[in-house]
Amino acid sequence: MTIPVSATSGASATGATPPVKAATKELDKQAFLQLLTTQLRNQDPSSPMDSSDLMAQTTQMTTMEQLIELTTTSRESFALQMRMAAANLVGKDVTYTGADGKVATGTVSAVSYAGAVPAVKVGDMEVPLDSVASVTAPAAPPAAPAAGTPAS
Repeated sequence: MTIPVSATSGASATGATPPVKAATKELDKQAFLQLLTTQLRNQDPSSPMDSSDLMAQTTQMTTMEQLIELTTTSRESFALQMRMAAANLVGKDVTYTGADGKVATGTVSAVSYAGAVPAVKVGDMEVPLDSVASVTAPAAPPAAPAAGTPAS
């Protein structure tokens, strides 16, 4: 079923137009429901919308909502993984590219979650996690002699 553009413009019979909200590039649930309501309101009475079309559109709306929830969950999961990865670097030696473009190495002493990407503190520098090129465990100190064993 096609709907004339004038039917979806929002103009009422009195000529008044409702307040217009800022345009977005996404079709959200509210916009979908408004479009469906307009479509039902302006359908041809001699040829009403097929119930299977209505079910298909309702299914599409439900699928869209679930995809939005899945996207949000994926973003949150990725952010949590980045935080965990940054926290696991504390005490390890990292090689990173500094803001000046030079490669440097140091031991991670702390993590900051203040920005969109976690940052690790290496010396006086805060290094974004995505600038870390490699990670190595610090060298283990030499083992102490066992009790009762003469030192060499």
